[in-house]
Amino acid sequence: MNEQISQVIVFVLVGFFAQLIDGSLGMGYKVSSTSFLLSFGIPPVLASASVHSAGVFTSISSALAHIKFGNVKPDLVKKLIVPGVIGGILGALVLTSIPADLIKPAVALYLLIMGVIIVYKALREASIIPAASRIVPLAFAGGFFDAIGGGGWGPIVTSTLVARGGEPRFVIGSVNTAEFFVTLLQAITFFTVLGQVHVTAVIGLIIGGVVAAPAAAYISKNLAAKRLMLLVGLLIITLSVRTFYLAITG
Repeated sequence: MNEQISQVIVFVLVGFFAQLIDGSLGMGYKVSSTSFLLSFGIPPVLASASVHSAGVFTSISSALAHIKFGNVKPDLVKKLIVPGVIGGILGALVLTSIPADLIKPAVALYLLIMGVIIVYKALREASIIPAASRIVPLAFAGGFFDAIGGGGWGPIVTSTLVARGGEPRFVIGSVNTAEFFVTLLQAITFFTVLGQVHVTAVIGLIIGGVVAAPAAAYISKNLAAKRLMLLVGLLIITLSVRTFYLAITG
């Protein structure tokens, strides 16, 4: 019993810091949480299923917090939901049937390029313009790779929209809000196919993520756009380099 409580506390801390990063920078929760579960020896499919189950609760908390702080553009959220959900369901079904090792390096390389572009824009460009083109294929790809890689919705969708010139605060808030619907359908799909999750991990991740969500949304609202853009870019580069290294070294 004491060992189980200790594990829950560890997962609470992981969920808290993962959501603090995700809610303020628009990415990182699922990727970091999944990586941690894998380090515990939890199989990739079960790890992704557990993180997405916890993500249902943390993403709704994050969405409500972003709405409260005025970080959400409803039109962008509506454009993201349907293709994101379709991609997420398909990705979950693929992950439960075939390994994703061949896909991860390509996604990591794409994210690395996006990160470099974002950092360049943060350092060089003075203006920020709306980003609303090619939303459907972007959201579909984000949902698909999010399910397969145990995380990727934020890195793919947020990074691309910010790289196109979207104001980070509204991109992050809108993408995080749409993420609730994507994550919910992914979790349902995983549970329907697998019939199980890692309960201890789910409980801890939920508690930590829900507690961190309001603080993360506040940070996103009050951090200067250029500084937020730079932090997003640096985070993407760091995560993508790590993902690429792990993918090619096996």
